[in-house]
Amino acid sequence: MTAIYNKNAKKKATNISINSDLLKKVKQYKINISANVEKTLETLIYEYEKANWEDQNRDAIDDYNKRVEKEGLFSDNFRNF
Repeated sequence: MTAIYNKNAKKKATNISINSDLLKKVKQYKINISANVEKTLETLIYEYEKANWEDQNRDAIDDYNKRVEKEGLFSDNFRNF
């Protein structure tokens, strides 16, 4: 996955509320909350941006596909299969 944010940016403290039982288990297994929250947020942001890209480019993609259906691909004459 391509970096979608500056991973070298300074860390900033924040407060979050977590289910107490979940927090107890996280501490029991010594899970790094900050690292896992960052990883999860990066994945969520990637999915949102991917969906937005598809929406923003839908007309161009549809136009290109229609043109290919009508005119074929540039490489059609060069294929051996």
